[in-house]
Formats: sequence, structure tokens, C-alpha cells
Amino acid sequence: MSAAVDTPPRTTSNGGYRAAIAITVCLFFLWGMANNLNDILIAQFKKAFVLSDFGTSFIQQVFYLGYFLFAIPAALTMQAKGYKAAIVLGLLLYGAGALLFYPAAALSQYSLFLTALFVIAAGLAFLETSANPLMTEVGDPATAARRLNWAQAANPLGAISGILIGRNFILSGIQHDDATLAAMSMADQLAYYRQEIQAVQAPYLVIGLVVLLFAAAAASVRFPEAAPAHRLAASGDRPSFTEIFSRPRLLFATLAQFFYVGAQVGLWSFTIRYAEANQPGIGERAAADMLFISLILFAVGRFLGTAMMARISPAFLLGAFAGLALALALVAALVGGRTGLYALVAASFFLSIQFPTIFALGVEGLGPLRRAGASLIIMAIIGGAALTGAMGLLSDKAGITLAMLVPAFCFGVIGLFAMSCLRTRVEAIP
Repeated sequence: MSAAVDTPPRTTSNGGYRAAIAITVCLFFLWGMANNLNDILIAQFKKAFVLSDFGTSFIQQVFYLGYFLFAIPAALTMQAKGYKAAIVLGLLLYGAGALLFYPAAALSQYSLFLTALFVIAAGLAFLETSANPLMTEVGDPATAARRLNWAQAANPLGAISGILIGRNFILSGIQHDDATLAAMSMADQLAYYRQEIQAVQAPYLVIGLVVLLFAAAAASVRFPEAAPAHRLAASGDRPSFTEIFSRPRLLFATLAQFFYVGAQVGLWSFTIRYAEANQPGIGERAAADMLFISLILFAVGRFLGTAMMARISPAFLLGAFAGLALALALVAALVGGRTGLYALVAASFFLSIQFPTIFALGVEGLGPLRRAGASLIIMAIIGGAALTGAMGLLSDKAGITLAMLVPAFCFGVIGLFAMSCLRTRVEAIP
């Protein structure tokens, strides 16, 4: 595993890599769009394939399993071949997975859609494992958390775009209740389900082609070089990958990221479902509008929160945002109705800075282990699979409203991580 060890710390001027940095910022947009299109797919496939809440959670389980399995291969590729190779490969996988939606829809196979999502997630694992540490390395280490938050501001813009694409080009607004379906002939039922399944074909075809164009652009520009592994090996100073497991801050950050991603994915995956359960008569497009508003608040929170970091410690701000998100999730879980729905939507404002801030605090002081540490934190994205599945099971047993206790617990763990960062300082690896 020593091949995944990071480079020595260095401050890289961004002047010579402006095109690479611009493409990297676009990556945050692209994976935000992919992640939040899943929230639309959950609503669409629940209808088209007649799935339970737990059955729809396989969309996120398979997706985040791809992140988990490919984070270390991504770090190994980045270590051996550099940022460019990892990013181009990630974009190729992303594009290929999106194009696989076309045959999956033609065959009307849920399992093939899950396979396509797994391929997309494999590509995103390469992109996130590369883009996050790149943005922390380019520039002053003291402002790494703030710089990463600014770059991640493109992520909610992508998320909003994903919801708009899904709302306008995938969701049909046609929902038949059980009585209506029972009155339809078998041929009419099959035609209805097939129409709903095929609605995903054109959007994902376009996305796949656009992503492949980004791959071509990334292949044509200069990125920061790969780790000078031969120099480290020759000098005998190359640390072992296993040293990352002796860094308490990194390990706690990995745990916090596991719970953060689980909370974010769970909240957004089931926002439409929650709206339909707590506002009887609301249509799927109106319910999707609640998710859209959530993402607008998320984007606003990202910009305001990042600006606040100029005056407020990132760890303190993380703790405050986690605490407020916890309170709102409890209202959603225990109060329900219109008040619970508004609380659920408002919680997204306080999600905004959590992922990049946890990431930046986690890799702080890692020096030559920064990229290896980054792969460990990216592996924690598996929380999106585990905790969304847990929410689906709890929803099937006790209702979608009480399922919001799961993200509430997650925010409590993140708050503890923020408090630990405030109490302790990390010892930098030279």
C-alpha cells in the first residue's frame, strides 16, 4: 500500500495552472449535478419500477459503494501518473456510465441502471480524490479550508442544475394511484411504466457527451505534476501509507465525513418523499421544488459561510452549522407536517460548508501524507450508501418522518468533531 503515499508539502503557485484550475472547479459542478440527479431518480424509479423506500435506496447504496471501492485506486493513479491522468480517467468513466443509461432504459432493467450508476460513481471517486487535495495544495496552506470552500461553491450550482434537469426533463408529473392503475389494462400499465423509464435516456445521453468533451479538454491542458516518488524513495524519506492511521484528527475527520455524507444524501434523497408524506396532495414536481429550494439555500450557505471564514475559525463555524442542522433535523423528525418540511428544507443552508471544511481540517498538517489522507476521507463517502439504506429501512418500518432521526444523529457526530478541532492542534508532518 506504500504506493499511495503523498508528496512532500509544497505551496504551488496557481499562475501556471489557470486552465487546469478552471477545469477542476468545473469538476465540482459536474459531480454535484450527478449526485443530485440521483434524488430525482429515486422518485422516478419508485414510480416506474414500483419500489419500496428501501428498494429505491439501492440507487444511493450502489452509487456510494463505487466511491468507496475506487477511492484508493484513484489515489494510486494520482500518485503514479499525476492529477491529469486521474482526472481524465474519472471523466471517461463518468461519461461512459451516463451513456449506459441509454441501453438500460431501452431494456427497462433496474439492475442495468444500478450498474451505470456504479460506473459513474467510480469516475467521480477519481475526480473527488484528485480535485479536493489539488485545491488545498495550490496556494497558501493557511487558507486551504477557505480556498476549498470557494472551489466547492461550484458544487451546489451543479446540484441545482441536476434538480432542474430532473424536474423538467425526467419527472413527467403524471402519477397514478393504485385504483387508477388497477383500472388500466396490462398493456396500458406497461406503456406507462416504459414511458417513465425512458424519460431518463435523453438527459443522460447529453450529460455523457458533455462529460466526454471535458475529458478531452482536461487531456489538453497542463496540471501540477505527479508526486516525485523516485526522489522520495532515493532519499529514504518516503513515509508509509499506514502512517495515516496514526493521525487522530484524520481518523475523526473520516468518521465525521462518513456521517456528513450519509446525512446529506439521506436528507436530499428523501426530501421529495417527505414532502409527499407530510403535504397530502402535493405533486411530484411541486415536491421537487422543495428540493430545489433546499439546494438554493445550500448554495447561499456555501457563499456566506465561506465569506464568514475570513473572520471566524473554520472549526467553530463547522460546529455552529452542525448544531443548527441537528436542531432542524429534530424538528423534521419529531414535528412533521408543514413545519417539519420547512425545517428539513432550511437544514440545507447549514449543510453548505460541512464537507469541504471537514476535508480541509482532516488533511491539515499531513504534509507528505495529504493525498493518501484525502483518499481515506473520500472512502468515507460510503456513508451515503449505509445511512441512506438505514433511512429507507426505518421509513418502511416507522414512516419517512421519523427516518429523519438518522441525519440528526449524524450532525451530532460532526459537532463533536468540530469541538475536538477547537480543543486540539495538529502536529504537522515535516
